[in-house]
Amino acid sequence: MIVVESIITAVNGAADATPLTALIAGVVCGGLALAAYAGLVRYLEGRTPQELALAEARQGLGRGVTLGLGLFTVTIALVAMVGGYHVHGWGSFGGALTTLGVMTGVAVTEELAFRGALFRVLEEKTGTWGALAVSALAFGGLHLVNKDATIWGALAIAVEAGLMFGAVYAATRSLWLPIGLHLAWNVAEQGIFGTSVSGSGTGAGGLLDASVSGPQALTGGDFGPEASIFAILVCIVPTVLFLRAAKRRNRIHTRAELAQARQR
Repeated sequence: MIVVESIITAVNGAADATPLTALIAGVVCGGLALAAYAGLVRYLEGRTPQELALAEARQGLGRGVTLGLGLFTVTIALVAMVGGYHVHGWGSFGGALTTLGVMTGVAVTEELAFRGALFRVLEEKTGTWGALAVSALAFGGLHLVNKDATIWGALAIAVEAGLMFGAVYAATRSLWLPIGLHLAWNVAEQGIFGTSVSGSGTGAGGLLDASVSGPQALTGGDFGPEASIFAILVCIVPTVLFLRAAKRRNRIHTRAELAQARQR
């Protein structure tokens, strides 16, 4: 999955120049990544990947997109309330389409790798809580390679995104909702509100030409609003709610419980 993600990142980078090629490349690469994941699961595990059940795709993606757009809109509104977000005018519709294409590939491959593969494998070895913690830290650490990366930004990503996406997967046992949530958050961040995504330092822009300024703890600085304390506080709410739902649905397991289930 890491190899697949690297290839898709390279393809997206090459296609970033024009909106149409970026959109097509992102959607196609996302589809190929889904096919690769399903093929690996069938070959290595000998099962049908129920976490990608097509019957749940439309509803899961729809709910995820709605939640992601809402969460980031609240986050950027809070940043704006303290004077940290500034709109200078309209941006570019083409830039927004490019962002949508690029982020489609990113959201799909990262959720397949970190929730679909890493979380599931770790859960078998450590139980749900261990998988949640380690996959979240790994997901945050991934963003240290970005141009404007900071330790604080990576930790913020681990808490607000890694834990939230993991909680969503634990509660639903489906990858569609976290994929939609991940995609919508990134598209809103750059494709709509025109701010930086995870310290990447690049991007085609969005519908709004905007910038952030002020204390990094409140605005996220060059890393983007994800490094803002507001993003952490906003995302903690759904994280807790989804974890409570997972517990209520008996989807939080210890290592011993999972071992007994396999023996049966």
